[in-house]
Amino acid sequence: QMRLVESGGGLVLAGGSLRLSCAASGSIFSFNPMGWYRQAPGKQREMVAEITTGGSTHYADSVKGRFTISRDNAKNTVSLQMNSLKVEDTGVYYCNAGVVTTTYSYLELWGQGTLVTVSS
Repeated sequence: QMRLVESGGGLVLAGGSLRLSCAASGSIFSFNPMGWYRQAPGKQREMVAEITTGGSTHYADSVKGRFTISRDNAKNTVSLQMNSLKVEDTGVYYCNAGVVTTTYSYLELWGQGTLVTVSS
């Protein structure tokens, strides 16, 4: 079964750092991570960071200069380094990726989410 599994969330003080990771598992032919999203309590899910197949990145204005998205094609992973965290970064973080299976089916997958809580 194809799936994305996030890890690395937790509780951190404002100003601290966390690194989120997302790994794809299953019969993968190719892995194309697309981005990280988050959903704060009572709010809609929003894009945090995106990465293209060519490696170009795009960030929400609220995280520019603090967050960095990266990918490891050999390991089928995508990560989000989060520095100088703020209370308003609190939320459930989800990774999103496209996967081509070994039977050449394309699937767009979402992870189950990992909770990030930033306290003041």
